[in-house]
Amino acid sequence: MTTSVPVSGAAAPRIARKQTRTWRRILGFWARRLGIYALTMWGAFTVTFLFLHLIPGDPVSAFAERLLDTGGATVEVNQKMIEHYRSEMGLDGTLWEQYWRYLYNVVVRRDFGLSFIAFPTPAQDLIFRAMPWTIALLGMAVLFSWVVGLLAGAMVAWYRGSLFSNALTNIGLVVAHIPFFFLSYLLLLAFGYGLAVLPTRGAYSVNTTPGLSLDFILSAVRHAILPAGSLVLVSVFSWLLSTRALMIGVLGEDYLLFAEAKGLPPRRILLRHALRNAMLPQITALGMTLGFVVSGAYLVEWIFGYPGVGTLFIQAAGLKDLNVMQGVLLATIFAVLTANLLVDLLLPLLDPRVRQGSSGK
Repeated sequence: MTTSVPVSGAAAPRIARKQTRTWRRILGFWARRLGIYALTMWGAFTVTFLFLHLIPGDPVSAFAERLLDTGGATVEVNQKMIEHYRSEMGLDGTLWEQYWRYLYNVVVRRDFGLSFIAFPTPAQDLIFRAMPWTIALLGMAVLFSWVVGLLAGAMVAWYRGSLFSNALTNIGLVVAHIPFFFLSYLLLLAFGYGLAVLPTRGAYSVNTTPGLSLDFILSAVRHAILPAGSLVLVSVFSWLLSTRALMIGVLGEDYLLFAEAKGLPPRRILLRHALRNAMLPQITALGMTLGFVVSGAYLVEWIFGYPGVGTLFIQAAGLKDLNVMQGVLLATIFAVLTANLLVDLLLPLLDPRVRQGSSGK
């Protein structure tokens, strides 16, 4: 029979002070991360604005010149039209004036301006219309590949030296370095045109009506298999290789030998002890690699004609629709930085080593 040892009166204040110091470290860690997040977001906003505005060309002037060549307007009417639409789209004034006006509109009014590819529809309407498709595609691909890659990497490391482990490792070394867009073309040729078993374009069949019906859901899933598969295959093997490297370093630790000597089942040692410790760096890596997956998804969406923000961005780039291009990039940067911020804020709660070292000493 075991008895609980009461906390003495002298120990209770020490425990309370220790808990207070721990939460101060965590709050200080969070405050620094929030400051870095805000500064990085402003820097990304500024760089994106300057980069896009330094690209030569003006969509309004180019459209007006085409209209003038076809005899649709005189020179005087053409010039007035250029000035009007440049003002409507926020392209008038100096670059400095455009920057501060755009910064105010985005931060205060949450307005990205009018789009040129669907004038006079606001750019944020086009982005919010395309965003759910990208979120669904990336969410399914990123989470599935991360979970499967962790489990597969743990198994490969656990059974290292076997035929199964060597085969998956060698395949991973090849597939993990294939660009997303190249694998998209291979899957498109093989399953879309060669075997003709999966759709090649769009997000759902034209014969179905968008909604919460079973036909629409099955059609959307079927159309997402090839673009999501392009992202999943590369990401799974990337996570497999990195998890395998971390697991091999963990498997030689003394606490695993102690757990094995206690007679714990191998599955419990693998999942509850080895993989649990190797998983913490992979949580940080998930936020860091999200930007690379998002950039790869842009081309994948365009290849398959998927109506996400990647396809919208490429369409806007063709006409140099600055408002839509800036809006897509800022929405993407915001999503990636916010995901990294959430990972950073969760780390002190998941890993005591980060919590103890978050005081900055």
